[in-house]
Amino acid sequence: MQKGSSFVQYVKKMKGVSVQDPNVRLTDSLISAGGGLIAMILISILAVSLGYPMALGPIGASCLLVFAAYEGPFSQPRHIIGGHILSTVAALSIWDLFGRSHITIGITLAVVVLLMLITKTMHPPAAASAIVAINTQTGWGMLLTIIISAIIVVVISVLYNNLFENRTYPRRWI
Repeated sequence: MQKGSSFVQYVKKMKGVSVQDPNVRLTDSLISAGGGLIAMILISILAVSLGYPMALGPIGASCLLVFAAYEGPFSQPRHIIGGHILSTVAALSIWDLFGRSHITIGITLAVVVLLMLITKTMHPPAAASAIVAINTQTGWGMLLTIIISAIIVVVISVLYNNLFENRTYPRRWI
């Protein structure tokens, strides 16, 4: 009997919590889109010219966070820069040591999650940087593109978000 009630409790946890999404103002949405536009134009010029356009996906996701969810913990500079560097270095190291396979791709994600949690640099787009780095087998040259791009995202976000009275970025540096 106890097993059945444990299972019922387990299934009930999957129901979720009903929470209404906050209202989003059109003006704020346009401001967020403008920041992303500026950052991605500059970063795409960099990434394509360095030969690593595959970095645009993870970095684009970072742009979404810093311009649309700039107050969130995963949007702060430590998380963006630290998360991308840590994840990319881990992925490229695993690739160098073990090559690319379904198992090493899975191991890479597990290692990256563990490292970001331990170092308090959790940034979901950084996990994508790791997977892109190992899956495309780009080599260590991609690391420079990721580092420069992450720094550009933070710098543009600091300069751009603080132009607007109702925005403050970052909430914290470290």
